[in-house]
Amino acid sequence: MLSISGVTKKFGDKAAVNNVSFQIDEPAFIGIIGRSGAGKSTLLRTINRLTDVTSGEIQFENSCISKLKRNDRRRWQSECAMIFQQFNLVPRMDVVSNVLHGTLNKRSTLTTLFNLYPTEDIHRAVEILDRLGIAEHAPKRAEALSGGQQQRVAIARALMQDPKIILADEPIASLDPMNAQIVMDALRRIHEEDGRLVIANLHTLDTARRYCDRVIGMRDGVIVFDGPPEELTTEAAREIYDAGDDFSEEATSTEIGVLDRTEMVAAVA
Repeated sequence: MLSISGVTKKFGDKAAVNNVSFQIDEPAFIGIIGRSGAGKSTLLRTINRLTDVTSGEIQFENSCISKLKRNDRRRWQSECAMIFQQFNLVPRMDVVSNVLHGTLNKRSTLTTLFNLYPTEDIHRAVEILDRLGIAEHAPKRAEALSGGQQQRVAIARALMQDPKIILADEPIASLDPMNAQIVMDALRRIHEEDGRLVIANLHTLDTARRYCDRVIGMRDGVIVFDGPPEELTTEAAREIYDAGDDFSEEATSTEIGVLDRTEMVAAVA
């Protein structure tokens, strides 16, 4: 299904992702964990083709994703939806229009410029919002919603693309615990009900253990753990977070939202 082979991404002399390889054979909920700067966000951006690999290869269903150009790359990005930590909505635009932006890669510039969407697309957008429990907010401006509600709008926009893969880059990092659970429950339900592959960057070990079928741990751009959540022991976590005997699992949550120089460069690349 998805094959990552020897992928490296460098920014200058610094390798944000260093010779990473793994394979996913069927739809699953995959969690990628590690410290800020471990290369998690950069890896997701190479899969989505928001940034190019320096070397290595990414394949999906026997197509070489890492070599796609122009229109083919845009088509791939419509099949591989991205959800971001900061939602990336248009604040002053109403919720349903934000969701309809999920069809941008499939519409002409003229129709999107004037918000001219087919009736069936509008109905589908409202149905997706209803599925996520926020249909009543469809006419409101996105900026009027809470952070958790805005993230569900971002998920709805991703579903509007009808993607084969959903990539979630720190989807709950800026949310309170209650909204974080709502968002993670929604992503898990989408995987189970739709049979979609979901890959999410996460910081906390308990979230990875609770929601993921498989966990990949990254440190300094390389994979140091790859296995089922039940094998994510405290010893394995020490290896991932490069911590000593005084390692505390609760301490991983303090890194939420913190980006080092490598990740900040990757975020604007």
